Amino acid sequence: MELWLDEALELPNGRALKIKVKEFLHTRKTPFQKIDVFESQGFGRMFTLDGVVMMTEADEFAYHEMIAHVPMMSHPNPEKVLVIGGGDGGTVREILKHPSVKEVHLCEIDKGVVDVCYEYFPEIANAMKDPRVIHAYEDGAKYVQDYKEYFDVICVDSSDPVGPAEVLFKRPFYETMAASLKTGGICTTQGESFYYHGKVIKELFQFIPQVFDHCGYYFTVVPTYPSGIIGFTYCSKGPDPYKVQPDPNRVPKGLKYYSAEIHKAAFTLPPFAQEYIVRK
Repeated sequence: MELWLDEALELPNGRALKIKVKEFLHTRKTPFQKIDVFESQGFGRMFTLDGVVMMTEADEFAYHEMIAHVPMMSHPNPEKVLVIGGGDGGTVREILKHPSVKEVHLCEIDKGVVDVCYEYFPEIANAMKDPRVIHAYEDGAKYVQDYKEYFDVICVDSSDPVGPAEVLFKRPFYETMAASLKTGGICTTQGESFYYHGKVIKELFQFIPQVFDHCGYYFTVVPTYPSGIIGFTYCSKGPDPYKVQPDPNRVPKGLKYYSAEIHKAAFTLPPFAQEYIVRK
């Protein structure tokens, strides 16, 4: 009997990502969500939260490189970085490729995600064992309140705006992040798909320009995410994202997706998506 995964997120809207599963590896229920790990035929090992694909071995680099390197390459000297969510370790792995980094705070509300990824995705997750990584297992929206003008870069590697991640798409959270960034600081947040989630993006840009000096929206291509595209908000107390010229000499070696050219191109949106974005 063949086993296929129909991702749950878009099913109510009549859309499904269907992935053939070779082997079911693990399941657990945490106080926050249900975690499942599969071996898939087309995308390698993958895990889901409440039936929604979070990561696969085949395409995770396209997401993690872009959420991390765009802000890191936009900042002249990022030393103190906060990752909210990101319990798989991929964003932390990419941030640590920058030699200027002195500490990375990982604030993941669900320790179960980290534990599962250590066991089933060690090549990705083991970056979280670096001595520069400070672990906190709590609500990221509350954690960031304790750090005033402290971080150079914040990456919000969150799931979709339902359940425990819903607060991460609201204005008070963005205001708290702005207060926790140093002058010149930058934050990026998971910003959904401009094909499927225009309403969410519009709502974000109703307040982001009022909170940050500069803002923008960029995207990457990830086959296993809804519509194959996932975007990010870029919020800055320093550089304007549309004027940044990444230094090719600072780009970490061995990347698969990010480059200085991709960095600039990722902010170029099709006309229908540009209508979602408000800038100063």
